[in-house]
Amino acid sequence: MLVFTVNNAIPTNIEMKRCLSWFAGFLLLTFISTGVFATTTEKIPTEPDSTKKTDVLKPVDQIANLAWFKKLKINGYFQLRYNGAFQTSDELRIDQADKNIEGDPGFSFRRARVKISGFVTDKVYVYVQSDFAGSKVVLKDAYSDLYLNNDKTYRLRFGLSKVPYGFENMQSSSNRLALDRADPTNSAFNGERDMGVTFFWTPTIVKERFNRIKREGLKHSGDYGMFALAVINGQNTSDPDENKYKHIVSRLTYPFEFSNGQLVEVGIQGMIGKYTPFDSKIAEDVKVGENGEEQSWAGDYAFNDRRVGASFVMYPQPFGLQAEYNIGEGPEYDPESNTIKEKPLHGGYIQAMYRAETSHGVFFPFVKWQRYDGGKKFEQDARAYKVNDFDIGMEWQINKAIELVGMYSFMDRKYADSVDGSDEFAGSMLRMQLQFRF
Repeated sequence: MLVFTVNNAIPTNIEMKRCLSWFAGFLLLTFISTGVFATTTEKIPTEPDSTKKTDVLKPVDQIANLAWFKKLKINGYFQLRYNGAFQTSDELRIDQADKNIEGDPGFSFRRARVKISGFVTDKVYVYVQSDFAGSKVVLKDAYSDLYLNNDKTYRLRFGLSKVPYGFENMQSSSNRLALDRADPTNSAFNGERDMGVTFFWTPTIVKERFNRIKREGLKHSGDYGMFALAVINGQNTSDPDENKYKHIVSRLTYPFEFSNGQLVEVGIQGMIGKYTPFDSKIAEDVKVGENGEEQSWAGDYAFNDRRVGASFVMYPQPFGLQAEYNIGEGPEYDPESNTIKEKPLHGGYIQAMYRAETSHGVFFPFVKWQRYDGGKKFEQDARAYKVNDFDIGMEWQINKAIELVGMYSFMDRKYADSVDGSDEFAGSMLRMQLQFRF
């Protein structure tokens, strides 16, 4: 049986001194080097210079008559990381997030994304994104949006896309402060994505507020609708479904704007479906079902897979808070009976942040704490987890193209499966990331 304690996740005096020393050094380095980057923070003009003949705008009908491939744009980003500095344990690992944490310290590409997107007609939008960071090129997104009205407030999405569950899951990794998503909500869907059809409704006033949040650089998650309803396979990213039951996922969120200009977004989300573990992820001697009795739907093992959660985001103007919590049930390995059972799960995270805009760039110091108790259905034997992690760090937006993040992580994790047995590790490390947008 797993026993959960929280002592190891709380920084010791020595660890806290090391962390604060690094944090102070990072701040000192920032201001010492401002002379190097001072010229890179000038704002890029967004309006054309009317005095130049080359900047004369094309007529709207001329743009509309362009060939569809001339309406597409290519952009992306890549993230170079260094993991393992000041590492206190060789056993630290996060299988779901950055697998390069395990092993010796070193450099690695966490992401190398290239996106092609655009409106091919007035009401049809296409989006394709691939990741070149690993040994194989991975298709991350491939979908088309069909807008149902002229105001573009209603749309249907067809294909491989992010599942509308949670705020941080929706948030692009290029915008997120912490280097990894939190386990409690990210454990709902592997890679945050799945194949299916999604309906989005974004009223005009909500669309305007989403655009303002994005324009002011307040770490938004993007426009995934004020209301979203999705029907998806529910299996694993783009893998085919292993049973005939589809997952239903829904999300409702609203960005409130107060009289002082403060923006606060509150949301709820839920999912329901049945999940069948892949045979390749189940050891031969592991039983499936309650009390070792095999459960079967349509000839396959299928577990109830359902969750409900809430999100709260007070955008950093300049101080911000972000928190999410979810509860539910799903498949989880039980080490005592060597069986994958249907078990309850729960967990959440809270993050505090501050936005400081200076002549030398934008700084985002932050702290984040997460706890999770439950299974991860897409890992070996639906591995059982107990997580209690704490992160402290800062993001420096040198300019629109370059960001530097430093984060010190304190990890306290316990897990169990039939291959590695029951294991636990606790420790800390410094992690760095340099991100380039293009």
